[in-house]
Amino acid sequence: MNLHTNFLDYDPVASADPNEPGIFRWRAGYPIAPTSRPVSLGEGSTPAIRSEALAKHLGVRSVILKDESQNPTSSYKDRLAAVAITKAVEMGARTVVVASTGNHGAATAAYAAAAGLECVVLAARSASVLMVEQMRAYGARVIALPTIPDRWTVMRAGIEEFGWFPVSGYSGPPIGSPPYGIEGYKSIAFELYEQLGGSPSKVIVPTAYGDGLTGIARGFEELRAIGHIDALPRMIAAEALGPHARGIRNDCGDVVPEIERQPTLAFSAGTPVGTYQTLATIRRTEGAATGPVSDREILDGQTLIARTTGIYAETTSAMSLAVAVQLRDSGALSSKDQIVLVITSSGLKSAAETSAQRADIPVIEPTITALRTVLQGSSDNG
Repeated sequence: MNLHTNFLDYDPVASADPNEPGIFRWRAGYPIAPTSRPVSLGEGSTPAIRSEALAKHLGVRSVILKDESQNPTSSYKDRLAAVAITKAVEMGARTVVVASTGNHGAATAAYAAAAGLECVVLAARSASVLMVEQMRAYGARVIALPTIPDRWTVMRAGIEEFGWFPVSGYSGPPIGSPPYGIEGYKSIAFELYEQLGGSPSKVIVPTAYGDGLTGIARGFEELRAIGHIDALPRMIAAEALGPHARGIRNDCGDVVPEIERQPTLAFSAGTPVGTYQTLATIRRTEGAATGPVSDREILDGQTLIARTTGIYAETTSAMSLAVAVQLRDSGALSSKDQIVLVITSSGLKSAAETSAQRADIPVIEPTITALRTVLQGSSDNG
């Protein structure tokens, strides 16, 4: 498969094979051999849920939530891992390695287990307990290092010394994950095209190094190249700390300057550095980077998503709505907009962090008087 400005040598729609598992319906567009057996856990085909309440809240024509929490390990990283691990098997790898504190590591561990490969996850001391337990359940060797650069140093050494197959980036400044896995995110664009009958006007994606943002945009670019859509959606990077947003405001060119690291509930995307691939994607699609997003905005977004759609979004995922609100308040949304909010992961992944922000549930005496008292006092335990 080769993609050029006005040329694509396959049709993402016509070549889709319903007999292939998961996102491998679109294997013709992935960098894997025709004879390679897909490593799939049934990922993809996640729902696109319309919310009239959120459309009214944002003042736009429609809001669609692409609920990626429905994937096998409860995050959209499964799409990356499916293609990356398939490629690892094709290339004869025995061990895969990933630098991750969360969903990326969990997805890699799960697909490595399905493929019979060893998996090493280089995490941070601050990694979520729930995320680490998920990785370990799949049999991954999880090792913590003091800093992000330390993880990259050890990962590079493992690749060079032991021949490990990388499923994430390992260089500074970061450039994103290896391209094999990023191709898996194109399937989100293909599914949205099927579900919406075309292209939305804006797609908001929680973003760290821009793998998901870039892969989704690439899928829409392929749909446009073959003539299925006339225009690309504007890709919006929702950022916890806002390095890309600041870089663009300051006319950073092709290098995103590092900003000060801050604690954030959106720990899956709490990076103070950015990537060229994110900048390039934003510019190609005439999109934007928006951030920082405060913890209060994240919790408000998570609550509003849950109470209007029934979707429990991870704190990082909730940034998609928080950023949509920021865009609304700045006048950047139109009443004609059709917006997709990518819900990248389940709120169960960040439950330990959010529960610490909420009040304890009330404990009452077993009487109707006590029940009436607590019900009158508050309708919200949060």
